[in-house]
Amino acid sequence: MKNNKDLEEVLINKKSMDELIKMKIEKEFQTEISASRHKKTKKIITDIKQVPKDKLFSKQAVFKIYNRQTGTESTINGIQAEGMLGLQNSERTKLLNGEITSFATDDTYIKFEKICLIS
Repeated sequence: MKNNKDLEEVLINKKSMDELIKMKIEKEFQTEISASRHKKTKKIITDIKQVPKDKLFSKQAVFKIYNRQTGTESTINGIQAEGMLGLQNSERTKLLNGEITSFATDDTYIKFEKICLIS
């Protein structure tokens, strides 16, 4: 079907296939240049209520984790935090709704810190 359209264009426009390919490449190049000029904005959200629900447990989210046994503190991403939730579905729902910002497991305390969204 695509080849038929290309052939129709050649016959209608009386242009060679090489010219059509060249025009198409130039058009794609121009769209890439215009897309690259568009500056991407970086938005950091620290209030869990403002975080989109589908982004809370993603790589962009940052959670602080405190290990009670060793007394150490580190950071994890949202995917790891969701894994640590395990079967605590009520806690997961409360986090998604913004009702709570932290949860605990046997040995750790996990708290939402921030999320960095790029648009």
